[in-house]
Amino acid sequence: MIRGLAATGLLALALGGCAAAASMPSVGGTKDGPTLTPAPATPGRGEPPKEGRSPEPRATAKATDEDVADRVVAVVNNDAITLGELQEAINDYRSQTRQETPVSNEFVQQFLTKMIEKRLQVQEAEREKITVDEAEVEEELAERIKKLGAPTREEFERALKAQGVTIDTIKKRFRDEMRVARVINRKVRLRISVTEAEINKYLDANRQKLETGLAYHARHVLIVPEGEPADAAWEAARIKAEMLRAQLLQGTGFAELAHRHSRDASAKDGGDLGTLKRGELAQDIEAQILSLEPGTVSKPYRSSLGYHIFRLESKETLEGEALTRAKAQIREILFREKYDARLEAWLKEIRQRAVIEVRL
Repeated sequence: MIRGLAATGLLALALGGCAAAASMPSVGGTKDGPTLTPAPATPGRGEPPKEGRSPEPRATAKATDEDVADRVVAVVNNDAITLGELQEAINDYRSQTRQETPVSNEFVQQFLTKMIEKRLQVQEAEREKITVDEAEVEEELAERIKKLGAPTREEFERALKAQGVTIDTIKKRFRDEMRVARVINRKVRLRISVTEAEINKYLDANRQKLETGLAYHARHVLIVPEGEPADAAWEAARIKAEMLRAQLLQGTGFAELAHRHSRDASAKDGGDLGTLKRGELAQDIEAQILSLEPGTVSKPYRSSLGYHIFRLESKETLEGEALTRAKAQIREILFREKYDARLEAWLKEIRQRAVIEVRL
């Protein structure tokens, strides 16, 4: 059972980025990917290098794996990110997404940037004195164990141990995630509002797009020009269409008239086009139909096929429940736009006031 849990991605679900590097291929100079060689460290602002001494000792041939893993690849304020942590995060991500392609230098740099961003958010939560109770962490842990389908917590912990990860590491990750979520809630989400005026403005500007998919029901008569010359045939078709429309306005049944005169395939059904979704018919034809009020008949409309007469039976509009749904959708859209913009602005703010040194 322990092996089964680990093999099916236990750490991927439990940690979201805490798998031990030792249990997976490292990011090294093999055929599986490029070498991550940390550049010589530059001295921190408060620590000028001593004379005659390199800011960071060069690795020797006798350096152990632990020495390499402990090398600092970035410093975020006073918090270091080591090569081992970077390897852990990348390996775990590749395990979750089942990626087997070699890791590129560009990917590693992007991943490190994300790690720096996350570290800044954790530091911001600390600055805001945001805490998470042990009971909350335990509740989250129990939920993750349940999702994994582990029979007991003991079984879960044994599976973690087999991968070189402690339960305390898991709990710290959960605590950091929850603290970051709360600081984002405080600094971003709670400072966003969407007004009714903004919703109505968006609705007016995007009504046609929002109406896509609404249904309507229509009938149709098609008069096709016949004979030569072509101009005379088209004129005869127009006159016939005008006469048929006049009959409709005088009370002649549309189905009866369509059955006798229409050359469209719908003639056998009394010109009934059935229930259509907006966007199913040609744009010009649909525009003619939807410009009508239910129960009214269009003027003859010429297309490449002939002259058309339409009768709109019914149509859904952005009113009642449909309008309520549309406004809820708009609120989501506007909130997401504001959220993304404010989140980016906040992240930019905390980046600007941070001291970040990348040594990769």
